Amino acid sequence: MVNKDFFLALDDLEREKKIKKEVFLQALEVALVSAYKKNFGEGKSIEVRLIPERNMIRVVAYKTVVDTSEFEEGRELDPDKEISIEAAREIKKSYKPGDIISEEITPKEFGRIAAQTAKQVIMQRLREAEGELAFTEVSKKEDQLVMGIIRRIDGVNVYVDIGKLEAVLMPRDQSPTDKYNVNESLKVYVKQVKQGPRGPQIIVSRSAPNFVRRLFEIEVPEIAAGIVTIKSIVREAGYRTKVAVASEDNSVDPVGACVGNRGIRVNTIVSELGGEKIDIIPWCADALEFIARSLSPAKVIMVEVNDEEHTAKVIVPDDKLSLAIGKSGQNARLAARLTGWKIDVKSYSASLENVAEAETEEAEVVDLDLGGDIFKDIGDIGDF
Repeated sequence: MVNKDFFLALDDLEREKKIKKEVFLQALEVALVSAYKKNFGEGKSIEVRLIPERNMIRVVAYKTVVDTSEFEEGRELDPDKEISIEAAREIKKSYKPGDIISEEITPKEFGRIAAQTAKQVIMQRLREAEGELAFTEVSKKEDQLVMGIIRRIDGVNVYVDIGKLEAVLMPRDQSPTDKYNVNESLKVYVKQVKQGPRGPQIIVSRSAPNFVRRLFEIEVPEIAAGIVTIKSIVREAGYRTKVAVASEDNSVDPVGACVGNRGIRVNTIVSELGGEKIDIIPWCADALEFIARSLSPAKVIMVEVNDEEHTAKVIVPDDKLSLAIGKSGQNARLAARLTGWKIDVKSYSASLENVAEAETEEAEVVDLDLGGDIFKDIGDIGDF
């Protein structure tokens, strides 16, 4: 059966869609076997062969040579799958029981059936192949920022077009300060890409700490170049983010690099986050000093740590207690997550009242002297 136009169409698909012709041929051969059996009988053992170099489609039936004289009583020859040794030797004298005989049985009317089947299979396989290519492409963007367009809002979920695939922005990944409108552009962080039962599933986020991390990498060239590194980042989306940064070059101020001239860099990020506060903190290997800095914008008088329990008691001026703790404990909570220490914040007067009940277990204490040098550069960097 010759169908030159059919094979030329496959060549065009390979060029235009970048999908190898073999992908279609394999799927089509399987589908044509099913189509043949549906129209001409399920019992036959057949194979459909597509021969692109000759522009041909052939249907080949297979039969096993059997010796009917050895059949058990009541056993009959299956004409769809078997041929007697006598009939086989009329074709070729060397045949023996167990041999397989092939015979082309391409029906004349099979051309129409093949054309209909081919159209269905190619369209389905084309959709699958395009989805696979798009999935492979978007998989490379996992853990990255992408620009998308809001296509629809279904209940609490926001669906974002990020190219050839649709991503979902679920409630837990939304920032409370964001407003979503259909057809608006939206910058999102590709949180997870996976294959689901209904095809690719792409989860994006605007609440993840890494969303802010990637924004800093875009806005701060020193971070992109690896000169300044983000050591730790924690966030309560829509309210506050704390970022601990360090510099690989002593001549580069990591906080200043992130803030930018007149705050232009950090303000760009704050604007993207809808006014969310950002504390940029100079990272320090010394736990005592890092804990003190983590409570920015509050200043700290003293830090006492218990290494075994990994806890820290922090004393702050009375008028800075609410600032150190933050609304609903947010500042202290974020500081604890940033440093990895459990932090208990007390005012100076409260610590004096409890001095008689001080911890008896050995603890390391450092006096950070209110207004000391380590706060010279970090005291007022908290709010942007």
